[in-house]
Amino acid sequence: MDSTTQSFFSQSYAEARAKFLAAADAAGLDAEPHWHPLLGRDGERLALDVLRQGPAKAKRLLIISSACHGVEGFCGSALQTALLSDAAWLSAVNAQPDLAVLYLHALNPYGFSWWRRVTQEGVDLNRNFHDFAHHQPLPHNAGYEEIASALLPAHWPPSAADEAVLADYAARHGQAGLQKAVTAGQYTHELGLFYGGHAPTWSQQTLRHVLSEHGQHAQDIAWIDLHTGLGPCGHGERIFAGPDADTASLARARLWWGNEVTSMADGSSSAAPLQGLMWSVIQQTCPQARYTGIALEFGTVPWAETIMALRADHWLEANPQADPALARQIKQQLRDAFYVDTPAWQQALLRQAFEVAQQALTGLNSDEQQ
Repeated sequence: MDSTTQSFFSQSYAEARAKFLAAADAAGLDAEPHWHPLLGRDGERLALDVLRQGPAKAKRLLIISSACHGVEGFCGSALQTALLSDAAWLSAVNAQPDLAVLYLHALNPYGFSWWRRVTQEGVDLNRNFHDFAHHQPLPHNAGYEEIASALLPAHWPPSAADEAVLADYAARHGQAGLQKAVTAGQYTHELGLFYGGHAPTWSQQTLRHVLSEHGQHAQDIAWIDLHTGLGPCGHGERIFAGPDADTASLARARLWWGNEVTSMADGSSSAAPLQGLMWSVIQQTCPQARYTGIALEFGTVPWAETIMALRADHWLEANPQADPALARQIKQQLRDAFYVDTPAWQQALLRQAFEVAQQALTGLNSDEQQ
């Protein structure tokens, strides 16, 4: 891996943001910061930075977003910066007269800076997109209720009895059933894992504002949302991010990105079926547009390690008086669960991300999607 490639990756949110803004400036583009109300881990200002390359009223729009899940931004930010630093990519975008790319850097800047997956409200942003305004009943996750106290015990590390509860659930429902219970989203345990919240988060509200502004003229919208934490290490799974019933959108995604595009609905994805997903905001803010999207999910460590890291982080948030040495260990464990800081992993991510981004450009310009 050459030094140029490695330079796209960072060790902190502040460093990542500085690299993204520098790449934008070098490309002659201006980023618009949407300032977060809180400060970061090192006292830095936090922002969702919005960068548009292409005409303001472009009919075709490609969205590339990072850090929906905070700490996962170490990957996503680097990939966005790499694209902005690539002359061939910039030229390919500029060659299309009626196409724009919208780079959304750090949807959840708080989690990125503080090495948390959730927002400052303790909410999983990708479980937070519900109709809170009309007080519709929120989904009930009976499986999570059954194992909640074992997932997040009062003590750390968890006891053998806590682990036995989870093992028993897996024995009765299968490993996929346990994953669904843990990750699908829950709305009753505010300090718990994958909590979807009872109100729109700052990140949700800000994203709605941005998409309403930048997507109003688009007739076709593609979205690549960058994630880490599921699947084989270094492999970028292309997970369909659209309505389960929209078979045309799924077919279009597979036409653009290949038949390896997986679906949570049919069980082909490494992700369990989820609730309150972020992509649904497109239908609400840009109803005039045809939408095609994927989550590009890069594998890191085995699922059991990822969940253990998340359990520890949520325990630490509930127990701020924890021993400082244990706290540091837990934070590093979480960062490492979502960011494999090795040249081989970084190189693999860059190669796949560039391919997926180029496929999106080709798809938006293809006759087949007309």
